[in-house]
Amino acid sequence: MGTSKWMLAAGLATMATVAVSAQQLRPDQTAFRELYAELVNTNTAYSNGSCTIAANQLAKRMHDAGFTKDEAKVIVVPGYEREGNLVAEYKGTSKMLKPMLLLAHIDVVEAKREDWTRDPFTLVEEDGFFYARGVADDKVQAAIWVDSLIRFKKASFKSKRTIKLAATCGEESSSKALNGAEWLARNMPETLSAEFALNEGGGGRLDKNGKPQFLAIQVGEKANRIFDLEATNPGGHSSVPRPDNAIYDLAEAIVAVKRLGFPVQLNDTTRAFLTQMAPTAPAAGQKAIADLLADESNEQAAAILSADPVLNSTLRTTCVATMLDAGHAPNALPQRAKGVVNCRIVPGMSTEDTQSAIEKAIANPRVEVSLRKPHRPMAVPPPLDKRILDPAIKLAGEVFPGVPLVPTMSTGATDATMTALIGIPTYGIPGIFYEADGGGVHGLNERLRVKSVYDGRDYLHRLVQIYADK
Repeated sequence: MGTSKWMLAAGLATMATVAVSAQQLRPDQTAFRELYAELVNTNTAYSNGSCTIAANQLAKRMHDAGFTKDEAKVIVVPGYEREGNLVAEYKGTSKMLKPMLLLAHIDVVEAKREDWTRDPFTLVEEDGFFYARGVADDKVQAAIWVDSLIRFKKASFKSKRTIKLAATCGEESSSKALNGAEWLARNMPETLSAEFALNEGGGGRLDKNGKPQFLAIQVGEKANRIFDLEATNPGGHSSVPRPDNAIYDLAEAIVAVKRLGFPVQLNDTTRAFLTQMAPTAPAAGQKAIADLLADESNEQAAAILSADPVLNSTLRTTCVATMLDAGHAPNALPQRAKGVVNCRIVPGMSTEDTQSAIEKAIANPRVEVSLRKPHRPMAVPPPLDKRILDPAIKLAGEVFPGVPLVPTMSTGATDATMTALIGIPTYGIPGIFYEADGGGVHGLNERLRVKSVYDGRDYLHRLVQIYADK
């Protein structure tokens, strides 16, 4: 979601940042806060949490609102009893319009109490922020989707489109976990099947003072691939060093990966992003964007833009070393040295081409490069569909006047790779503004502004209504 600081115009319209206190909440906001808090307070980390408990809590709220057991149910795959998934359906009136899918994940990244300032599994409202693990990623969106369907049911909303919901487990978890979105796509595709899906990955960005800089709709993402590097050696006594040292071989390989530069590869989304953000850049930045759009091989323009880490990752495939493990004794030559390299691959580049580039850069037969499995499917970018983009832009102009909405390609990965398995174009929807520093997502003291939650909820509820009638 992030972008280069110099690309954001200082004159972008701002929005009040006064926190919404509990005393100011509307009745519908109070009901939402209770749902949100229950979901956040339920530990859904892989090691010791339970998505099944959370999914059943959400299902109960839907049943209490009038959904039948068939319209809202929890799917638990045998052998994965703690990794349940909620699927629901709000029936539409049209026999012509295909369904839409609201997608979110309810599992979270691990969080240790001793590392956090506050209990990571207790929703805390403090100084205008909500704090807790998953408060942003991705329980806010899951709570908003469930809340919206409950509101539709209570209001007897006549939706033309059938609205499907999937609040799944396993998006954040290890390869040992079950990815609920993937399992449903492969085994129960009818529960997800839709003309399009709305997912995480979009949102908006605030500056350090809480002023909105831009809104983003995610249209495509990079693929995540992990490669293991391993150097082996007979080893020996450390008193007799040898030049063919496994640690040295691995170290040189890691440096080679650091120096490995992939070429710029633009696509429809990144071209649209650069085009729309160019007017907010200083003269040098505008020229670099124009030159790169005219010629992807323009190294000088690419170097100027790539000085920003986020833009660098947006423009090309990137690979980075993330883990090292070597040696077996302090007084012995290493017999084995291992490293992990994480690559984020742009649409249009294959896993095989990426691995080949790593091997060519290392150029050492003593270092084996292997692809770690299992892994996610390759991302399939959805089209820049005006039927999706135009309503989001129009509504944003009403709710967040003066804040530009731009298409972005995520440098991370979401469950959009799973819905792509059954041909569902999936968009990371705008509406919720996140902190410029990431707000502690995947890190310590994850936070989200209270105002961002309630404003984003209003925007997304109205947007779903608009899509439901188109």
